[in-house]
Amino acid sequence: MHLTADGRRLEYRIIEPDKKNAQQRTMLVLLHEGLGSVSTWRDFPHVLATQTGHPVLVYSRYGHGRSSELEEPRPPYYMHHEALTVLPEVFAELGIQEPFLIGHSDGASIAILYAGGGHPVKGLVLMAPHVFVEDLTIDSIAAARDRFEKGGLSKRLARYHDHPETMFRGWSDIWLSPEFRAWNIEANVKACNAPILLIQGRNDPYGTLAQIDSIERHASSPVDKLLFSDCGHTPHVERSTGTLAAIEDFVKRVDSAKLR
Repeated sequence: MHLTADGRRLEYRIIEPDKKNAQQRTMLVLLHEGLGSVSTWRDFPHVLATQTGHPVLVYSRYGHGRSSELEEPRPPYYMHHEALTVLPEVFAELGIQEPFLIGHSDGASIAILYAGGGHPVKGLVLMAPHVFVEDLTIDSIAAARDRFEKGGLSKRLARYHDHPETMFRGWSDIWLSPEFRAWNIEANVKACNAPILLIQGRNDPYGTLAQIDSIERHASSPVDKLLFSDCGHTPHVERSTGTLAAIEDFVKRVDSAKLR
C-alpha cells in the first residue's frame, strides 16, 4: 500500500495482531535505518504485533524501498525534516495519535526529533541511536561506500529498494560531507517527555556506547537500557529474541503507567 506525505508517494504496511492478542490499539511505529525499508525489517513487525498485541506500522521513507525515488541531495537537516514535516503528515493520513516509536539508527534519531519537537508519543524504543557524529560512524560509512561501489552491497540493496543507487548516495553523501560533522541532537533528547528504552550492541561498527551514555545523561524521562555483547548494529536481527522480549516488557509497563 502507499500513501502521500510531503508530496511523495510512500510505501507502508500495517500489521494487525492476532485477534486473541489484540488488546491494545496504540500503534507501534517502526522507523528504519539509513539503508532500510519496509522489507528490510523482515518478519520483525509481525512477531512484534503478535507478542505485544499492538498493531504495527512500518513504512519506507522517501527514496527508500518502493517509495518515490530520491530526486535531490539530502541536506544536513534531513532527519529533522522527516521528523517534523513528513512523520506528522503520515500520522494524520492514517489517523495515528500518541504512538510508540521504535527507531533503528537514523530511525531512532528521527524518533528523538519527533518526540523532542513536542509531538505526543507514548514511549520511545531507540536501537543503535545517533545523537552526534563519531569518527567510527564516518569510517564505517566510508567502508560501506567502498563495498557499494565494488558491487556486492549494491546488489544486496537492490532486493529491498527500487532505486538503490540514489538511496545509498542520499545516505552516504550527506553523512560523509564536512558540513554534517556538526550535526548534534543532544538538546532534543532533553525535550523528550516519554519513557525511553535504549538497545545497543557493544560491537556496533556505526556507533559507540557514548551515544547511549549521552542519551542517559540528557534525558529528563525514565530510561531503561539493554546492551548486548557480541552484537553489532542490528540487535533486532542479531539478538531478536532478547530485543523483542525487552520491547514487549517496556510496552506493557508503559501501558500500565509504571514508567510514567
